[in-house]
Amino acid sequence: MAASADTPQAAGAVPADSDKVSPADFEGTVRTDDKLPSKQLIKRTADLPILDREGKTHPFKSLYEDFTGRTLVIFVRHFFCGNCQEYLRILSEAVLLELLAKAETPTRIMVVGCGDPRLIDVYLEASKCVYPVYADPTRRLYDELGMVSTLALGPAPKYMERTNMWASSWRSIVGGLKQMRTGLWLKSGDMRQVGGEFLFENPGNGVDISVSWCHRMKNTRDHTEADDMQKVLGLDKFVTEPGASGAPPAPATTA
Repeated sequence: MAASADTPQAAGAVPADSDKVSPADFEGTVRTDDKLPSKQLIKRTADLPILDREGKTHPFKSLYEDFTGRTLVIFVRHFFCGNCQEYLRILSEAVLLELLAKAETPTRIMVVGCGDPRLIDVYLEASKCVYPVYADPTRRLYDELGMVSTLALGPAPKYMERTNMWASSWRSIVGGLKQMRTGLWLKSGDMRQVGGEFLFENPGNGVDISVSWCHRMKNTRDHTEADDMQKVLGLDKFVTEPGASGAPPAPATTA
């Protein structure tokens, strides 16, 4: 399925009809942009399927259409990715559910990965994620919304301060090995696929749903930092000091 004219033209995006073709790897940072999806694109992706932890199919719009307010949808990499697991761990500490409840506009967070939905419970446990997680193993949403494929690491992000690349890689390997007996160790999702974050706005009263902010990852560690996400959601004014409700604890020193 070819991307239409209003699909963000992100370099390296994988067409949905070429899932079996290994995309080229990239060196450095992939060129992509944070162009907002058009309302036409939002409508086109609304009925694309996502799967819940029980393998039941839902339309993508179910994440935001029945909720009046804002829904932040975070697209992550494969379900064994230690980087994304660490990101969700840090974000879950920085944007607690009780902190979201303080937002002036009702706000919630949803997560979508690109692996087998049978791995969602494993992923929730590994990442300590407090948000609901769904799966898009076809990666059609990633493609339509302009997310790219790359293996480039990019610079080390702040959210990795409490761990390191080797520990993250080891968690990925161990996660896969633990699933060998279940047959799911090769079904975590495409390792080249990277994600992003999209803030859906649903004013209600028949007003069209829109995306007011988005970020597409340029490398495998390019998620929006937790403190920046607090600002995007207007929650930073509620976070006063480390250790307060909604604030992440001070980073541990890595040997």
